[in-house]
Amino acid sequence: MMAAFRLTAGAVLLSLAAMPVLAADKAVPDAAAIERGRYLATAGDCIACHSVPGGKPMAGGLSLATPLGAIVATNITPSTTHGIGNYTLKQFSDAVRHGVRADGANLYPAMPYTAYAKVTDEDMAALYDYFMHGVAAVDAAPAQTTDLPFPFNIRLSMAGWNMLFLDKKPFVADTAKSMEWNRGAYLAQGLAHCTTCHTPRNALMAEQLSKELGGADLGTWHAPNITSDINSGVGGWSQQELVDYLRTGRTANKAQAAGPMAEAIDHSLKHLSDADLHAIAHYVKSVPAIRDKADTQSVTQWGKAGDELASIRGVPLPQNLNKMSGAQLYDAQCASCHQARGEGSFDGSLPPLFHNSVTGRSNSNNLVMAILDGVERQDGRGAHAGHLMPAFRQTLSDEQIVTLGNYVQKMYGNPAIKVTAEQVTTLRNGGAPSNLIGLARAGIIVGVLVLLALLLWWRGRRRKQA
Repeated sequence: MMAAFRLTAGAVLLSLAAMPVLAADKAVPDAAAIERGRYLATAGDCIACHSVPGGKPMAGGLSLATPLGAIVATNITPSTTHGIGNYTLKQFSDAVRHGVRADGANLYPAMPYTAYAKVTDEDMAALYDYFMHGVAAVDAAPAQTTDLPFPFNIRLSMAGWNMLFLDKKPFVADTAKSMEWNRGAYLAQGLAHCTTCHTPRNALMAEQLSKELGGADLGTWHAPNITSDINSGVGGWSQQELVDYLRTGRTANKAQAAGPMAEAIDHSLKHLSDADLHAIAHYVKSVPAIRDKADTQSVTQWGKAGDELASIRGVPLPQNLNKMSGAQLYDAQCASCHQARGEGSFDGSLPPLFHNSVTGRSNSNNLVMAILDGVERQDGRGAHAGHLMPAFRQTLSDEQIVTLGNYVQKMYGNPAIKVTAEQVTTLRNGGAPSNLIGLARAGIIVGVLVLLALLLWWRGRRRKQA
């Protein structure tokens, strides 16, 4: 639903709390307006990033890992001392849709204001009503604040980024399309900010809109291709199967949600109306197809039930447990839940490993991350709802995860896709570092040198003229 930033799941109104500003609009709206705003805030998944698990809603404090460093979500309750209680509707709108907070400082696009720019004036007013009158004020600041390295600690740098990449125009309905399509496009492009995670980004971390929903890495997890392509995307899914997935995080013989997508479902999507979920699914299935060349068949059709139990019967475990075979590791760690032949749990709560997009995709990051961190679900209010799969980060070594991952791929998924030692080590340590900081600093140096060269040239020319 950003390779550059974890968005995941989260609808982030980062860094809105700032200096004292003009008094907010004080008229108290009716209950219906506040409830409408609450629904829209749920669609935007604001609570996921602005609430620490177990903490007070919208009070901030959650540290969001990005390739540029940690960005800490701020207090967006109506507190007049530490939140956004002094914001006027215009200031609120400018922050949410244009990435400029009340004191004039720029927000970082970890807050998906590039998507929220699509939100209409009417919905923005309802969101404002909810945040000012439907959220409990918390008069405390988060323990940490955002502290990015130079030059990204200079928020003014985002003004130039916005000039290049921010489209401030609200959503405009396509009269050639149905009402359902337009509603789905409005939600998917705007509040639900699907492109924020599922669209690849360029070197400056802006979305490549020509590859809308074509899939992108989110630090450690991979947001898959959800275009209409029948092999790489969701072209082979029915609209109802997509709706079921958005509501529950599970579609039989196709996929199950984990990581940031599970958070988005738990905090946001499962709370939307049936009509809105159908509209989103209808729109997503219309997005132009993008295919990964490695997907020679549908990612949900790879593999079949099977086992290699005969090869390990009576065979003692090696003294060095890092040298266990894939079959031994699977039998020891996975078979009790996914069954010996990879069929999944008998009650259907755990999926089969074959005909599963996690093992069928050409990107195996999500398989590795599921092994490392497990699959955890929330109740939608920040409380833990249970582990669908335990984490093996502390149990299995990198070498064992490589062996197990490749066994699972060979037996139940696309056998051409491998898990590598470098991949596992990188994901265990938080993902690949970004080179954007180095590029930005180098760009500044080049810019300064060019400016100096122009200055010297100008001075030399003036002397010749004299």
